[in-house]
Amino acid sequence: MTIPAVNSLIPAELTTTKTAEIINLAVKTELLIEQFKTSRQNNGITDFQKETQSLKQVSRNCNIIEPEEVKSWLAADPKIWTENQRCTWNNRTKTRFCYTYQALLKFINKTWTAPKYVVVAKLPFIPTEQELDLLISACGKITSTVLQMLKETGIRIGELCLLKWQDIDFEHKIVNVTPEKNSNPRVLPISDKLIGMLNTISKQHAPNVFQPKPRMLREYYCTKRKELAERLDNPRLKQITFHTFRHWKGTMEYHKTKDIMHVKHVLGHKSINCTLIYINLEETIFLQNTDEWITKVAHDINEETELINAGFQLVRSVNETTAIYKKRK
Repeated sequence: MTIPAVNSLIPAELTTTKTAEIINLAVKTELLIEQFKTSRQNNGITDFQKETQSLKQVSRNCNIIEPEEVKSWLAADPKIWTENQRCTWNNRTKTRFCYTYQALLKFINKTWTAPKYVVVAKLPFIPTEQELDLLISACGKITSTVLQMLKETGIRIGELCLLKWQDIDFEHKIVNVTPEKNSNPRVLPISDKLIGMLNTISKQHAPNVFQPKPRMLREYYCTKRKELAERLDNPRLKQITFHTFRHWKGTMEYHKTKDIMHVKHVLGHKSINCTLIYINLEETIFLQNTDEWITKVAHDINEETELINAGFQLVRSVNETTAIYKKRK
């Protein structure tokens, strides 16, 4: 990495000893984070981009080489830190950062006593399908396609950014998902609507289907989401992140199938423990409708196909041509 001379970064009249010290520290910190990032990448760590972002955010407010200063920043004491400087992370994010910071200190042969935070388990927010569709329709062509893909497949935004055009089989209407976060690879169906949307977007990021940097997609999406929430006076929309689409998909898949192993496969979970949350979510959301059903009778293969596509499940086969299906209201 080529670092510009300190004096070239600021006007000559502002070059004081104190200013030079601040800039020198900033340059050293930037170099340290880049070296740490390279080390993590070389050691097979796949989430190093998020680690780097969190370290840079902290370094803008305090000296990350000093553990006690970092600990003070995480504590967000209003007597020490101004409102603009103060840490606004929740306890879960702070805990995750502490693991990253522990690795950084080990990299520079330092130690610290990490603060401990109580992480309160919360069920994820599940919006209505109408709210998801409002966001999809309000965004531009590319972002709408991104959101439709997230809605139909439940893949992570990182997995979406890894998608290449060769991963999409337009003839068989399926997408081959390359996993992240130690998940399982999977092949998932997509709709004619999504295929039509994919066919209208440019291939400016080829071989990738979409922008390979999630941050770029997220910035535009957050702007449009805020605009729509304020225009419709619906603050719930501001709670819908990219990952919310995944939670919605898991909940709806369990509601349609009552098959937790199917949901585990769709989401690519290694452990069933990660999937069990959707049982609780589904039971809570559809509590009032648990015992209310719509019943249909299929008389041929075409009618059966239509019912299955509409989310009906088989109750029993009457004979070779007739079967009874049901679906919750």
